[in-house]
Amino acid sequence: MTRKATAKSTRPSRDGMLSIYLNDHLAGATAGSELARRMARSHQRSDEGGLPQRLAAEIIQDRAALLDIMTALGVTVRAYKVSAAWIGEKAGRLKFNGRILSRSPLSDLEELELLRLGVEGKAAGWRTLRTLAQADGRLDTDRLDELISRASSQADQLEELRVRAASRSLSQV
Repeated sequence: MTRKATAKSTRPSRDGMLSIYLNDHLAGATAGSELARRMARSHQRSDEGGLPQRLAAEIIQDRAALLDIMTALGVTVRAYKVSAAWIGEKAGRLKFNGRILSRSPLSDLEELELLRLGVEGKAAGWRTLRTLAQADGRLDTDRLDELISRASSQADQLEELRVRAASRSLSQV
């Protein structure tokens, strides 16, 4: 067998590529869900009117929707990717933001920026699946349209929270 034939035979199939793609998104959704839970807990007594808690609940629901889609497509969850993302989110909490014993005002800003980036990535994933849905009847186009719309709304709401956090944390400098 030639080198070219060997290399070609080790490449994942279309379904294999989709599995990798969705498991990578699941890893991101896992880290994002954990970060959203943390944000909601740290803002329980804030003046944000429950918005962080509602966003966290939606982000957690979106992760469940991704798992449903993976099941519908017959994609196996790769536990090692999910576990690595969960551990990575926990490890990310150890960073120093100018304070050792208490929570830094920068923590809110950085967490909101990370969540916003995650939501933008999630929206891109939903749009990719929406494109695939045109040729794959296992994907519910109406549900994907709802998820795309919700991600857009989440990004807007996170941006509002981020701007407020930037004003609070950086005006203290």
